[in-house]
Amino acid sequence: MSEKMLGCGKGKEYCFSMNIRQGFVKRLEKAWGDFLESFGGLSEAEMLKPGVIGRWSVRDIIAHVTTWEEEALKYVPVLLQGGKPPRYSTTYGGIDAFNAQMTERKRGLSFSEVLRERDEVHRKLIDLIDTIPDELLGGKSRLRHRIRMDTYSHYPKHAGAIRKWRNKMTNYELAHTAILG
Repeated sequence: MSEKMLGCGKGKEYCFSMNIRQGFVKRLEKAWGDFLESFGGLSEAEMLKPGVIGRWSVRDIIAHVTTWEEEALKYVPVLLQGGKPPRYSTTYGGIDAFNAQMTERKRGLSFSEVLRERDEVHRKLIDLIDTIPDELLGGKSRLRHRIRMDTYSHYPKHAGAIRKWRNKMTNYELAHTAILG
């Protein structure tokens, strides 16, 4: 059954149902919206400043998040067919090594290419999710775990880092303005 009962329980006068897919996509899109909002209003120059996470800029983080959505696009079909994706430790020497390799690979993309790729890959991911049977989007399936780790559990980590960096930059600018008068 693809319906999940919500708002039901002792003392409740009503119950309503929500399609599992709708709930899944809603959760993903909320986290995606929060990620986009974390850098909303920044200029291109600000998004190219290093130091958000280590040497990474906001642009690098966007490219990184896109890379993980690409990984979901690559391996969700494998999981749907009953296969098992390769281990990053075996293939790349670990997730950190994979991230470094992909960051280097995307370093040559222009800012506009990074944004175009972000939008295109995210749209493809949502289209792919629309094809997945509801029962695989619920529960604790490997498939759901893969999508969760590559998307709505991943976005908040980077959104938080961007917000922290923005606050630090704002405090620095306020202090610098106060000193210079």
